[in-house]
Amino acid sequence: MAKVATKNNFAEILATDKPVLVDFWAVWCGPCRMLSPTVDDIAAKYEGKVEVVKCNVDDCQDIAIEYGIRSIPTLIFFKNGEVVKRTVGVVSASEIEGILEGLL
Repeated sequence: MAKVATKNNFAEILATDKPVLVDFWAVWCGPCRMLSPTVDDIAAKYEGKVEVVKCNVDDCQDIAIEYGIRSIPTLIFFKNGEVVKRTVGVVSASEIEGILEGLL
């Protein structure tokens, strides 16, 4: 299950030694709703290996601004707290998995 990012826990989430996948989304975003089941599947498949986090841009505007989110859905991949890759729009599970495998 994906974690939910908040202003209060985001730094803690990024402090892990595991790769982190953050899904920037919003309730009103159709493409975000299309991508959501894929992100949930990835969270289940990589449980214990990767931290998968959902960040609602309406609830966490400061985080979205900090990472330059201009379009959603945006996936940002972190390693050691640093951004290593970003995708914008709906992407396939195989593309996400390929990126994550490169980070493990």
